[in-house]
Amino acid sequence: MSHVLIPDELRVQIRQHGERSYPHEGVGLLLGNDDGRRREVVALFPLENRREGEARRRRYHLDARDFAAGEAEAERRGLQVVGVFHSHPDHPAQPSETDRALALPWLSYMITSVQGGHANESRSWRLLDDRSGFSEEALVANEPALRSDGAG
Repeated sequence: MSHVLIPDELRVQIRQHGERSYPHEGVGLLLGNDDGRRREVVALFPLENRREGEARRRRYHLDARDFAAGEAEAERRGLQVVGVFHSHPDHPAQPSETDRALALPWLSYMITSVQGGHANESRSWRLLDDRSGFSEEALVANEPALRSDGAG
């Protein structure tokens, strides 16, 4: 099983984002480093779920501007976009068929289950190269993340 290094403080922020977004799906980008052997998340780039209406309860939508803004922020900080985080309101922290259809194989997808407005477990997934499903990635705590002002 591959793994993703992520500080506990960022996991807490992801949980809080999911709770604030409830009953809709919350979403954002994971910024960090990946050298092919090790994937590390050091910052978050929260985004607005652009899905409209009731569909926001079960789906999120990011557009090209969202990814471009996240990539620009990552580049500014000497990082890269290594994944997407989103919440599943009143559903398990596992990918849906829609998640599979929209996923990219090289990104991590961290999903947090938010039950009744309270975040439960978070799990991370990576799409298989043949797009047939996901493999789970272990979430491993590491050193504190960079501060949002860029001072580490």
